[in-house]
Amino acid sequence: MQKKQNVLFLCTGNSCRSQMAEGLLRHLAGERFEALSAGLDPGNQVHPLAIQVMMEIGIDISAQKPKAVDLYLGRTMIHYLMIVCNKAQSTCPRVWPGLPNEKRYYWPVNDPAVSSGSREDQLSVFRDVRDELEEKITSWLNELIHDAEPIILI
Repeated sequence: MQKKQNVLFLCTGNSCRSQMAEGLLRHLAGERFEALSAGLDPGNQVHPLAIQVMMEIGIDISAQKPKAVDLYLGRTMIHYLMIVCNKAQSTCPRVWPGLPNEKRYYWPVNDPAVSSGSREDQLSVFRDVRDELEEKITSWLNELIHDAEPIILI
């Protein structure tokens, strides 16, 4: 059995976007990838509304915790790096040890944690971000399948 490839989702606080992306990838392709997430300046907890909107689609991220990018930088082999916010894109090291540039993706997604309005308004923003991330991850997975080398059985 082939070892799972590590996919790191990176954002600033590691409390919303990257946590939702980690849960989505684990749900969509957990047999193929080890989904990880981290932040440049991690918060204290995963945002409760991120947990709620993920539970709405049957994905439980309530046990996930924000982690600093230092936990992985130079310590864990990262096969794919998905940067999901502007700040992380501008401050993340341009060269990640052992990671080719073509396996570094920039997927800017709005930060739902800064949404305002009623609880329902905020939930709507979190749902939009969740759905956008799911679309990006699904497209990426389909692209990988499409670009994969054919397996020839002898």
